[in-house]
Amino acid sequence: MVLAPAKINLFLHVGAPDAEGYHPLASLVAFADVGDRVTVEPAGRLSLSVTGPFGDGLAGSDNLILRALRALGEATGTGEPPLKVTLDKRLPVAAGLGGGSSDAGAALKLARAVLKLDIDDVGLEAAAGRIGADGPMCLRARSAWAEGRGDVLTEAPDLPPLPAVLFNPGAPSSTGAVYRAYDDGPINGADRPAPPADWSVAAVIDWLAAQRNDLEAPALALTPVIGQALDAVAGAPGVDLARMSGSGATVFGLCRTVEASEAAARALGAAWPQAWVRATRLGGGSPPNDHAL
Repeated sequence: MVLAPAKINLFLHVGAPDAEGYHPLASLVAFADVGDRVTVEPAGRLSLSVTGPFGDGLAGSDNLILRALRALGEATGTGEPPLKVTLDKRLPVAAGLGGGSSDAGAALKLARAVLKLDIDDVGLEAAAGRIGADGPMCLRARSAWAEGRGDVLTEAPDLPPLPAVLFNPGAPSSTGAVYRAYDDGPINGADRPAPPADWSVAAVIDWLAAQRNDLEAPALALTPVIGQALDAVAGAPGVDLARMSGSGATVFGLCRTVEASEAAARALGAAWPQAWVRATRLGGGSPPNDHAL
């Protein structure tokens, strides 16, 4: 069993769509120490079972795990991998956390190990890319600058562990709908800012405060409770910066200490008992499982 960690866009700058409808972007991506759990074991055929608090309705044939494993079978010429996959779904769905892509990445790494497949990291990333532009980044599960369509990755090893609180108000946010709403408003551009001169926690928070998530405004217009979530996280004790991740609806709050993030999580959990709230640390170091690339 390995962790499929939540992905957080610390900032997200988005440009106008190209001729194929894809948006160029620039982002600094970090991964949390919370996420789903994926287990893979040999079996007579490929199957997926889903458990956990957010598992309802995710075991269909179009699940990203199954799509990624079928792409792996095609890449290796071995056919559909004979594996039983169990997903313990602990992250909210349609939450801006890259959960499906992270689940698929964890399954790919486990499948290669369990079946002893002859495929290198480049081939594994190509299989991950078949499920979407953020497939390779979630396969790596390392802090990275993401550009292009999200598939041009440069590792960001200087990013320190950032104490944070994650807050999802319980409302899904459709990525497609948010991007369409963004196209109807002002387009800011996929600029990559110069990195901070100092990679301390305090300096990184101050630097991120000068960046933006271009999808935040259209997401709030479509799902107003995200605005309430942002206000709640911004007002929690010890939170220095609140921002939406990805296309929402999850909001993260950055703190200067682990103790502050834990206090913020307690306060938010008490005030919003129906919400999903977790204290965590973002980025800083190796991926949180033994099968990472």
